[in-house]
Amino acid sequence: MPLFKIQHITTYEYDRLIQESVNEIKIFPFLSPEQEILQHELVITGNPDVQIFFDYWGNKTGIFNLLPPHQELAINSRLMVRTTGSDDLRINFVSVFNELPGEVGGHLKMLELSRPGYIKSQAQIREIAQWMHPADDSVAIAIKNCSDYIFREFSYISGITNVETTIDEILEQKAGVCQDFAHIMLQILRTLKIPSRYVSGYICPHKSGLRGEGATHAWVEAWVPRFGWAGIDPTNNVWVTNTHVKLATGRDFADCSPVKGAFKGPANQHLTVFVSVDYEDGQVIEELNKVDMKRENTAVDSPHFPPAAQQ
Repeated sequence: MPLFKIQHITTYEYDRLIQESVNEIKIFPFLSPEQEILQHELVITGNPDVQIFFDYWGNKTGIFNLLPPHQELAINSRLMVRTTGSDDLRINFVSVFNELPGEVGGHLKMLELSRPGYIKSQAQIREIAQWMHPADDSVAIAIKNCSDYIFREFSYISGITNVETTIDEILEQKAGVCQDFAHIMLQILRTLKIPSRYVSGYICPHKSGLRGEGATHAWVEAWVPRFGWAGIDPTNNVWVTNTHVKLATGRDFADCSPVKGAFKGPANQHLTVFVSVDYEDGQVIEELNKVDMKRENTAVDSPHFPPAAQQ
């Protein structure tokens, strides 16, 4: 059972004093049998009171308001977690599509996660979805076919997309990072009426050469009848076992953003996201993501943008 120490620091710097920074954070480890939380420490500039609640999707969420004038806001999360899931995932490849309605039934959340969003290129998505549907009608094989397709047809290129990049744009450029690949996969699976959800977290495989190692990461969980939620990572074309640490789930990135909020003042802001993963053998892998957020801003309430993209 792997043990990981993860530090995740989000820092906003401003070119002048700002005040009343209101923020929502989802950087708490997801409560599930597959991961044991041994320690979690959260340190925030000014030590504001953080109100904790669980959102609609079951994510542990914090909100806080930093009232005094300040030119920097740092949110430092230190996590020690042991992943307890098996490294030999036994997916049910026998269950078929006509079993889905009976399990989804009248569950509102499952129905929400089964409906694709509106995009201009939905006809193209439907054509792709038809290729994913296997002759033997296996739901799990359709999911794996979708991951295979994205891994084969889309190039992994960091820095060409951000959190506002649309599925239509990703389809056109056929490139992006994990966040983009997760959104494409969700659209395809939901077109096939397979309930599926976006997952944010970290990938910690250590020396395996997987994309996104040591940084914030995103993947998909899809519903397999008579099995449940099965995690799959289209960026690396692998089923998720005990090398992924989960933070939040939702319909898309907007439901899982690690940090978002707003502040009062006309300041320009600069964002830095630092993630390090310590392994049991002493190896440390670090990732630093700097985001240029300078812009003309005269609004009273200015947004805190999340990281440019999960890697």
